[in-house]
Amino acid sequence: MNQSPIFSKTYDFLAWLLPTTIKFPRQQRFVMAAPLQREALHFQELLIEAVHQKEPLATLQTADAELDKVRTHLRLSLDLELIKPGQYEHAARMLVEMGKLLGGWQKKCAPE
Repeated sequence: MNQSPIFSKTYDFLAWLLPTTIKFPRQQRFVMAAPLQREALHFQELLIEAVHQKEPLATLQTADAELDKVRTHLRLSLDLELIKPGQYEHAARMLVEMGKLLGGWQKKCAPE
């Protein structure tokens, strides 16, 4: 799993996200925090699964969709004022970098 920096970037994102979402107000923990955590963790799991597949493109495409869910819920968290604009900017930069790395991996696996 050390072949690509996407694994360390994803780990760093999760290390930031989990403590951040734990601080969400009680009424939002199951509505926003839990799905956001679950989607981010699922994204990481899909990357790990893709490493162990001969043809990982379908799994990487699923991971891409999962990353879009994370982006959408993170933006909604900002709009609902569950996170601060600075936190959103930090997370958005991390997600952009993860998306670029994922896109590169997908291109590498795509049939020519």
